[in-house]
Amino acid sequence: MSCRKARIAVLVSGGGTNLQALIDAQKSGIIKSGEIVLVVSNKAGAYALTRAENAGIKGVTLTRKECGGQAGFEEKLTALLDAEKIDLIILAGFLSILSADFTRHFEGRIINVHPSLIPSFCGQGFYGLTVHEKALEYGVKVTGATVHFVNEIPDGGRIILQKAVDIQDGDTPEVLQRRVMEQAEWIILPRAAELVCAAMVKEKA
Repeated sequence: MSCRKARIAVLVSGGGTNLQALIDAQKSGIIKSGEIVLVVSNKAGAYALTRAENAGIKGVTLTRKECGGQAGFEEKLTALLDAEKIDLIILAGFLSILSADFTRHFEGRIINVHPSLIPSFCGQGFYGLTVHEKALEYGVKVTGATVHFVNEIPDGGRIILQKAVDIQDGDTPEVLQRRVMEQAEWIILPRAAELVCAAMVKEKA
């Protein structure tokens, strides 16, 4: 890493609010040991790609359908990430489970943000609004977000950072989702990215 910055790819599926938080954190100097050089969407027309374009970051669409399934998708994605010499992969609202082969290839180099305090409300099927619906159904008083390394077990990798968010009377899943984003996800995802990038740069120095 001659420029002494880790090269970051962000994988997205939708609007890209977490991507925006990362872009803003890079501009403000919270992320200083890494640089976002690539955004990959597995959904055509995702607004996250517009955010990437606005920030002058290369954006690519790769869909399972056009790659002939998950194996072909991961093969093309791996080739793309390797060609771009990506050090760190950040899953930011990326709604696709990655195989054990893929996560092993990039072991210790993929992080994800999950909208609960793992090990609560996580694992297979727990994503998006479902997480907040379950938290409210269960009646917990505190929820939050977790940034963790990604391995072959959904939400099963080592935890990097967590931040708690209070649940308030009258919360709907949508209201809670927004509060968790604003008070936890958008804060700890950039911080975790900087922590991991700083460690990578130090290791390669």
